[in-house]
Amino acid sequence: MKFKHTFHVFVDNFAVTFKQLLYRLVILIVAFGISWGCLTPFIKEFINSEALNSLLGNIRNFIVQFLQGNVTELSQISDNIYAAYEQVIHLLNTRITQICLMGLLLLALFLIEKWFTGLGNYTTAVIINDKMALRKTSSFTRTLISHFKEAAIYNLIYVPLSVLYDLLIAVGLIVTLFYMMHGIGYFFVSLFIFVLIMILVIAVKMTFTCNWLPALIRGKMGQKRSIQYTFSRKGKHTVEVFATFIILELIILAANMIAVICTFGVGLLITLPASFVIIITYEMVNYYDSMDLKFFLDKFTIIKPEKEKIITREQFFKGYDPDDEQ
Repeated sequence: MKFKHTFHVFVDNFAVTFKQLLYRLVILIVAFGISWGCLTPFIKEFINSEALNSLLGNIRNFIVQFLQGNVTELSQISDNIYAAYEQVIHLLNTRITQICLMGLLLLALFLIEKWFTGLGNYTTAVIINDKMALRKTSSFTRTLISHFKEAAIYNLIYVPLSVLYDLLIAVGLIVTLFYMMHGIGYFFVSLFIFVLIMILVIAVKMTFTCNWLPALIRGKMGQKRSIQYTFSRKGKHTVEVFATFIILELIILAANMIAVICTFGVGLLITLPASFVIIITYEMVNYYDSMDLKFFLDKFTIIKPEKEKIITREQFFKGYDPDDEQ
């Protein structure tokens, strides 16, 4: 039922997809502009260098002579290509400090971009929670500002952990693909295994972090308790959650591939932000369900737990809400 409820809540909150799109586009444009401004001087110097132009010129000459059948010239041109290549390597070696600094700068910009993107994800989760709990339509900008402190602290913890995990997995997957290509020898079989492993490791990450945001936003647990709660899998139906994330990943992958092939990439403007929204929606629905909390499925439907908590008259007049009991 959680899978079904996720899509109902996702459709009910579909408008936030466009807000996610606009927010992510702004972050991407700013990050690209800063990166391009930092890299342009070095790129222009490298492109205009005599060593690179000599290498490209000799490669072009080699292809022309080969196509014309002048094989006697190829040996000398090959020597020229090797000499030009050595010059290019020497040029890069003389700029090794500059290259390292640019690499560190790009890494820092990447982390900052992920942090700002995480602010948008936190805001999206708050908006979805407001709709599920109170049937309240919240402003993206006002929500982002009002929850900035909590979102900033959450992403200062989550982003480095997430990036470190992703980097380790990416290196492992690249090494695995390299050995599979040499060991198995069949491209499509290797690609199938590569994608399968990628889906599984991403599902593992999502499974162990899926309760973090909901525990902060709906559970109001605080950062430390939220981390403890999400990584403690006791009574969390881990296998079910893991399987659901695999299904969602496959749906998201298929939707984005269809958008690339059938719309020449234009559909990605919708499918990419929608992918993040539906993942966040499932995290919220899963939390509400596991904590036996009531929530609005849509304007006319409320999902209630099988056994509702009954409050006394004294608790009612004191403003006690059983849904807030963790």
